Amino acid sequence: QVQLVESGGGLVQPGGSLRLSCAASGFTFSNYGMSWHRQAPGKERELVAAITPFSGSTNYADSVKGRFTISRDNAKNTVSLQMNSLKPEDTAVYYCNAKILSGHSLRDYWGQGTQVTVSS
Repeated sequence: QVQLVESGGGLVQPGGSLRLSCAASGFTFSNYGMSWHRQAPGKERELVAAITPFSGSTNYADSVKGRFTISRDNAKNTVSLQMNSLKPEDTAVYYCNAKILSGHSLRDYWGQGTQVTVSS
């Protein structure tokens, strides 16, 4: 079955960096786009960054452009999110996402999430 397992969250001071990783299994990873989302307390889950399966094209939320970088390793079935110049407003639970073809429709799969806290 599809599994997405995030790691790398933690507590970091403003201006610091963290690298999140998502290990994927149960599907042909190289065929699917992957994305990172986040959800802060009291707010809706939002897209942070996405990467396409073949060309590796990326797109980012305006709030993280220039600070975050999404990447993928198709040989290791992993997708990562390098987060630099972190701000308190980046504090959230970060989720890895895959939209996988199931029958004739795409189904969302989510990891369990990893907490990122930016605070001094």
